[in-house]
Amino acid sequence: MKKLILIIMDGWGIADDPASSAIDAADTPFYDHAVKAYPFSKLNASGLAVGLPEGQMGNSEVGHTNIGAGRVVYQDLVRINQEISSGNIKQNPRFQQLLDYCRTQGRPLHLMGLLSDGGVHSSIHHLTGLLNILSGENLPAVYVHAFMDGRDTDPHGGLEYVRQLEAAMKQYQTGKIASLIGRYYAMDRDKRWPRIKKAYELLVHGKGREFETAEAAVQHSYQEGITDEFMEPAVIVENGKPVACLQQGDAVLFFNFRTDRGRQLTTVLTQQDMPEEGMHTLQLYYTTMTRYDDSFKGVHVLYEKEAIVNGLGEFLSRHGATQLRIAETEKYPHVTFFFNGGREEPMEGERYVMCPSPKVPTYDLQPEMSASEIEQKVIEIIRADHPDFICLNFANPDMVGHTGVFEAAVKACETVDACTHAVAEAAKEEGYICLITADHGNADRMRNPDGSPNTAHTTALVPLILIDPEQHYLLKDQVGKLGDLAPTILELMGLAPPEEMTGDILVVPVEAGVTG
Repeated sequence: MKKLILIIMDGWGIADDPASSAIDAADTPFYDHAVKAYPFSKLNASGLAVGLPEGQMGNSEVGHTNIGAGRVVYQDLVRINQEISSGNIKQNPRFQQLLDYCRTQGRPLHLMGLLSDGGVHSSIHHLTGLLNILSGENLPAVYVHAFMDGRDTDPHGGLEYVRQLEAAMKQYQTGKIASLIGRYYAMDRDKRWPRIKKAYELLVHGKGREFETAEAAVQHSYQEGITDEFMEPAVIVENGKPVACLQQGDAVLFFNFRTDRGRQLTTVLTQQDMPEEGMHTLQLYYTTMTRYDDSFKGVHVLYEKEAIVNGLGEFLSRHGATQLRIAETEKYPHVTFFFNGGREEPMEGERYVMCPSPKVPTYDLQPEMSASEIEQKVIEIIRADHPDFICLNFANPDMVGHTGVFEAAVKACETVDACTHAVAEAAKEEGYICLITADHGNADRMRNPDGSPNTAHTTALVPLILIDPEQHYLLKDQVGKLGDLAPTILELMGLAPPEEMTGDILVVPVEAGVTG
């Protein structure tokens, strides 16, 4: 079995417009050399190629899931789109039980989640579709608690989303907006509990600046120079009182379908008292669109994950291979949980290493993040332990790209270029085949056509570079997809991919030549 290292430069796309690309502006001598000196091709990391709707930008969860699965994995977004647009969600027993609870107990339903068409964590079309369905269900009341995006979408896109939501409420004569807050607070995933506390106190105690309309709240935020992601808690009031807060016995539907950024808020609302932070759980009939955490008790789930059988990690484990997965905090779940198709625990032969992400408010303040720590650690392990397969993630182009700060994103890309070079050289010295790629685009477009910062992912193709010390393989002359990586990795390692891996093998032996 040959040894292989997969380096994922998170958010490193191939720019359509180099003038708006931090990657193209950066000094990246290793990358510039590698794309000319080694076999190079491109991969599709968005839309139908990764199981998303056509034209939908990819993201880290989707990207790592497809990479690890070795096939196109149809995403929750596509599945739930179909369920809601067709009305099939009404046949879902957990959905019916939620509605029955509201009717029999006379309790309101609180719809809670990210107000966005980014398609990464949620979809505004799911929310408006739910309002359409709920309009015929004779519920006591329906309230919406909107978490503002500005990260996977335009930083000032929230006003239009609020208008779309209010238009749907008017059309279907259902629902009222009760509160708004930026995702920076409500959707933290790094145990920064003071952020979650702001959202908790807004939802439970109605603590926030008061406005009579959601539109006024968003416009005020913009006037204060605050973009959607960082919007401070806003309470919508009628006759001087909050429209609605979460109360004991109420029903909640958290409509985010991505799991990671819904866990902490769900934890403090339903699972675990945090008296030191002033947060205590409530007795709620609490439903989530997907399963946010296997350990949650008493949380109802509308759509369970479909099992991925014989993904790369599982297949290598069964064949006795040793594996290393390494990333910093921000991307650690992606190289472990998502790469392994939603499996929490390491399999036989797997080793997980997490380097803590720096504790800064936003990563433009430290664009180097923890890349050098990852570089040093992985080189140390390569030389000492020689694991058969290594998957590492450099988070910088994505996480710094999300800040919209061009100069910081340039520094992030330069950091990753230097660290990737060091790791690739060490791997080559130890006889490793090296594949360098990305999971989606981001830093390749830092500016919108009007010159404003772009903080969202892109639909760019991503690079694929093959460094084979023995030069036994070439890359095919074709645009592949992320789901082709696992069978390609197995081919390079000398293992036949399992039949469940329907992705293409993107390499050919040198003697066969390059084919189309």
